[in-house]
Amino acid sequence: MKEKERYTLGKNERLKSRKDIEQLFAAGRSFSVFPFKVIYLNSTPAQAPRLQAAFSVSKRHFKKATQRNRIKRLMREAYRLQATEIKELAIANKLQLQVFIIYTSNEIPVFELVKEKMAHIIHRIKKMAHEKTDANT
Repeated sequence: MKEKERYTLGKNERLKSRKDIEQLFAAGRSFSVFPFKVIYLNSTPAQAPRLQAAFSVSKRHFKKATQRNRIKRLMREAYRLQATEIKELAIANKLQLQVFIIYTSNEIPVFELVKEKMAHIIHRIKKMAHEKTDANT
């Protein structure tokens, strides 16, 4: 019998280290899928393979913390439900993927839009990670 698939976004799957975030912004690559900007870094790990993600919303567009937190909650949920594909890719190819997703619009989105755009983002990250593994082999 097949094991039930778990959709998680645990403590070790979140990008929190200031050092890692600075390295990501310095050496990472980026692309945009409106209303998101994605910065990612794909490397061969010194430790175990892993996938880490962080989410951010501009304080300039959303003055109230409750609005920023709502948008980040929507982003995390959409990511959590769809990230299993790239988690499996990272583990199978022994990669360390770091992703930072920034919300750039000035309107509070609906969950369906966030989920649709997050699927597109995950597809692009998976494609780019796949290209890196093909280049390494």
